[in-house]
Amino acid sequence: MSKGWLSFAAVAALAVGFSGCDDSDSSSKGVKATKIEFIGMEAPKTQADMARSYSEAKVRVYTTDTSYTEYALEYNKLFGVKDKVGSNPHAAGQLYHHDMTPIMDPMGQPVIAETPDANSLLKVEGKLFLVSHLEYDNILSDGTAAYKKEGWYSRMPMNMLLTDIEQDAANGKLTAKDQKPIDHSSVHGGWIFCFGSQTPWNTHLGGEEDYDLYFTAASGAVSATTAAGLKAMSEVYFKGSKTANMYHYGYPQEVVVKKDGSYEVHKRYAMGKGTWEMPMVFGDKKTAMYGDDGTNVLMAMFVADKESDLSAGTLYAAKWNQTSASGATDGGAATLTWIKLGHATQAEVEGWANQYTFEDIFDYVTPADVTNGTSTAGYTAIKAGHTGVEYLKLKSGMETVAAFLEPRRLAALKGATTEFNKMEGVAINNKDKIAYMAMSYIDKGMKKDDSFPVDHIQIAKNNCGGTYEIKLEGGQSDTDGNAINSEYVPVSMHVPAALLGQEIAADANGNTCHVDKVANTDNVAYSEKMRTLFIGEDSGTHVNNYVWAYNIDSQKLSRIASVTVGGESTGLQVVDNMDGHAYIMSNSQHHGDYLKTMPADLVTSLKTVVDPFDANFGYIGGMPGLK
Repeated sequence: MSKGWLSFAAVAALAVGFSGCDDSDSSSKGVKATKIEFIGMEAPKTQADMARSYSEAKVRVYTTDTSYTEYALEYNKLFGVKDKVGSNPHAAGQLYHHDMTPIMDPMGQPVIAETPDANSLLKVEGKLFLVSHLEYDNILSDGTAAYKKEGWYSRMPMNMLLTDIEQDAANGKLTAKDQKPIDHSSVHGGWIFCFGSQTPWNTHLGGEEDYDLYFTAASGAVSATTAAGLKAMSEVYFKGSKTANMYHYGYPQEVVVKKDGSYEVHKRYAMGKGTWEMPMVFGDKKTAMYGDDGTNVLMAMFVADKESDLSAGTLYAAKWNQTSASGATDGGAATLTWIKLGHATQAEVEGWANQYTFEDIFDYVTPADVTNGTSTAGYTAIKAGHTGVEYLKLKSGMETVAAFLEPRRLAALKGATTEFNKMEGVAINNKDKIAYMAMSYIDKGMKKDDSFPVDHIQIAKNNCGGTYEIKLEGGQSDTDGNAINSEYVPVSMHVPAALLGQEIAADANGNTCHVDKVANTDNVAYSEKMRTLFIGEDSGTHVNNYVWAYNIDSQKLSRIASVTVGGESTGLQVVDNMDGHAYIMSNSQHHGDYLKTMPADLVTSLKTVVDPFDANFGYIGGMPGLK
């Protein structure tokens, strides 16, 4: 999702009403369907359509093999980042200091994030709540990109929102009635809240990306971007009252919502630190898999000790064992083996985060030292989290600490694969025991390049990305021969043909990936009752990003929504039935982030009608709930 502070590709989100609510009587309402078929829409052809988020798609709900009712889908905006909802005295996109006072920009105006992301529509004892993310701050009140403002900060501390939702029983319309920001001060605040998911036990689980908040051993010091991240957290979030610790950031955060609108926030340290796009808990309520959204990253799996409890467990990293030809152009295929990194409790990891520094965990030699003649004997060369080569040696007694504070680096040292690139959302098909993982750009470490020091993944670059299908099995062991206590272990992966992007020469509007194929898949969510995988795009290759529906049985791919030009599709959540209605909720992020390949006159014209300061929280409605 987040592309790093130098890139702001287009963002919009989608969530679909989900039947996993604790006390819902939805099963008694709605339609008993034998099949669901989405009838797609064309890509926008007019500037008016490019400038809006909308759906002109339809869905056919079959009650027999041949009988169906067709419903028109429609996009509905719940609220925008500039709107004040209910008793909230501030705009929805307002960002806050640790004491929940609003952050102001250098012009004395509120810092409002234009970046809605994850959604979890939760039903708690008969009441509806929406937990939503704000990902990063894109532009300041004077229109300056935040990272370009002299004397300002490249990023801001972030927060989530809790919105009270009312549902019209007759037509299913959702309305935002009240709202408050979620206070993360009890867990040291938050940094880049990206995608998220709803747990099987009806809580929200959000990804937190540690971009800017990690040590770069290739430079032998805290890098400039890391220093900037720590500076923002220390000076802005904590208002100078304390110095931020980079080991407090990059962990999934679980939000437990209660009927009275109160909540609990838990930073799940035992799941490990990374640039986590989002975590997804599988059907056993113990196994979680999450995308690591960066360069030279790992595929991680967490197996909790107990069901519905993420406070303790074992962390694993995958090794890609390629089965397709070297240089494969179809996204490649591989079997997966799993390397155990370590086991810990939440309290243990938080204690280590408070106690240890990078230098306590590793000895290192910088590339500059090597150039100057320093020996690397006893050190291992790795690439983990960035493209720079690091020479590391794990200090005595630090392996378990490294497993959770530095899982990418330990994974590389132990022989796991840290060559994945822009690994995004994860979805689960529990019935068939298949997971889906978005790879926004198949590039860099994934390319066949015989790069030093290893080259596990050897496939052709695809700037349009792909969505991988991952087979899950039980009865698996790690590489040390120890049983993995899960029936949902990923064992192989490949890209279905319909889910691989296709590069093209720039067309008349500036698209550089085929408009009738998915480009730069980001959010993914699966509906068991619809047998459909939903995909939201985050591309710098489509003028407008789209939301797609992919039926896993027919392999039919249908475009079901288009978001405002320059907007990214975020927050995809599937809800099959909420008291007789289904929803496809769609947030759109950083409108007006135009492609460089677009004609100048088209950009000039669109700038007159697109508001870059606004962004949507919303949903696609019009579909009945499914029994």
